[in-house]
Amino acid sequence: PTITGFLHLGGLRTALYNYIFAKKHQGTFILRVEDTDQNRVVPGAAEGIEDMLNWAGISPDESPGRGGPAGPYVQSRRLELYGQASAALLASGAAYRCFCSPQRLQLLRRDALRRQQTPRYDNRCRHLTATEVAQKLSQGLDCVIRFRLEKGVEPFQDLVYGWNKHEVAEVEGDPVILKGDGFPTYHLANVVDDHYMGITHVLRGTEWLASTSKHLLLYKAFGWEPPQFGHLPLLLNKDGGKLSKRQGDIFLERFARDGFLPEALLDIITNCGSGFAEKQMGRTLEELISQFEVGRITTHSALLDLEALPEFNRIHLTRHIENQGLRQKLVRELQGLVELVYGDQQVDPDVLENEYVERVLLLRKGHISLLKDLVSSDYCYLWVRPSVSRQQLQTISAEVDKIGKLVLGLLTRPAAALTVEELNRELRSVQKQTRETKYSSMMQLLRLVLSGRQHGPSVAEMMVTLGAEEVCGRIHRALAS
Repeated sequence: PTITGFLHLGGLRTALYNYIFAKKHQGTFILRVEDTDQNRVVPGAAEGIEDMLNWAGISPDESPGRGGPAGPYVQSRRLELYGQASAALLASGAAYRCFCSPQRLQLLRRDALRRQQTPRYDNRCRHLTATEVAQKLSQGLDCVIRFRLEKGVEPFQDLVYGWNKHEVAEVEGDPVILKGDGFPTYHLANVVDDHYMGITHVLRGTEWLASTSKHLLLYKAFGWEPPQFGHLPLLLNKDGGKLSKRQGDIFLERFARDGFLPEALLDIITNCGSGFAEKQMGRTLEELISQFEVGRITTHSALLDLEALPEFNRIHLTRHIENQGLRQKLVRELQGLVELVYGDQQVDPDVLENEYVERVLLLRKGHISLLKDLVSSDYCYLWVRPSVSRQQLQTISAEVDKIGKLVLGLLTRPAAALTVEELNRELRSVQKQTRETKYSSMMQLLRLVLSGRQHGPSVAEMMVTLGAEEVCGRIHRALAS
C-alpha cells in the first residue's frame, strides 16, 4: 500500500486475499510500504496500516514493523537498489535520460486535452545521442530516467482475468522510472522489489491490470522471471458506486472504534465478492483460508452492503460469547464500557463482578449486534437501579402490593428456580392469584419496577440477569417509595 492515509475496506480486502492465498499454499505474506511520492506521505500512516492488519488478525510475516530477511520493507530506504537497477537499464539501452522541463510537459498535456486526446509524452528525449546527453549533463540540467516501451508485447495469463495484453507503447509515452530526486516510480520500484524479495504471486486491484504489460516489459529488460499476477475486481457500494471515503466511512479505525469485530469485516468483504464455492455468512479466518480458491474469483465487481454489517457482527459476537476464552475478553471490555458510560452515576461495584457481567453476556447472546449495545439506554437497568414511585405503579394496577408480595414469595422460597422458562410459568400462576390485573398489565408493572422502562427483554429474562437478591431489593424499594 501507499501510505497516504488510513487503511480502508478496499485495502483490507486486497491484503486479506493475499493473506489467505499465502496461508492456503504455505507461503509468506509480505507487507511492503510504498512511500516513493514523499509529498503525499502521511506521518504515522505506515504504522497505522500495520496496526490495523494486526487488529484484523491478518498480521504480515514480514513487514516494516516485524522485519525479515528481504528488508528493508519501506521503499524510501531502498533507493540505492533502484539507482543500480535504472543504471543497468541505461547501460543496456532499455532506458534513457529525459531532460524535458515540467513546463514543456505541461504544454504537451494542455495541447492533448485541447484536442480531446489522452495526454502522453512524445518520447522526444529517447532520440538524443550519447554526445547530446553528455553535453546536457555537463550543463547541470535536471533529468529523469524513462523506460523505452517496445511494441509487440507478449500476452500473459492473469489468475483472474485469463489471457491478457495491453499494447502500452501505442497508447502511452515512455514512462518515468526514476525521478530527478532519485526516487523511483511505482513501476520500477515494484518490479525491482518483487524480484529481490522473491515474490511469486501478486494479487492487486484491477486498476493495475493495464499496467501489467508495462511491468512485464521491465522484467524482460532485466532478464528476470516475473511473478504470477491476479487482479481483483473493484469493491463498490451496493448501488455500484465507489466506496465513500467521506467522513472516514470506510476506514478500519472507524469500524474498530465503533466496536465491530475484525472477523465480521473479513466475513462481509469476502461474502460480497468471489473466490469461494458459495456465499456463507459467519465464516472464520480459518474457514476462509481452507475454502478459498483463486480460480473462483470472478471479474464482476464486488458490491458491498454495509447495512448488513451489524448482522455479520451479531453472528461473530455470538461465537465470541460462546467461546470461554473469548468471552473473558468481552467481560473485561464490557466492564470498561460500563465504567465509561455509567461511572458518574455511582455504579454499584457488584454490577462489575465477572460473574454478573458474564451472565449478562450469555443471556443477551444473539440479541445484540455490538458489545456497546449493552450500555445503551435500553440496558441501563443492568448497571443503574431505576427510580420508580408507588404512584407510577398504581396507575397500572391497584394491586401493586399484592403483586409485589407474590413475586417476593416466589423468589425467596428455598427451591426457587431462576430459569427463564420456569419463571415464565410461575409468573403466569402469580397473575391468576390477582383479582383484576391482566397478565399484560402485571408484566408492564414488573418491567417498570425492574428497569424503569416500557420496553426491553422479557421480564423473566430481566429477573434471571439481575438475580433474585437484586430483583427483591428493587421490588422492596418501589413498594416503600
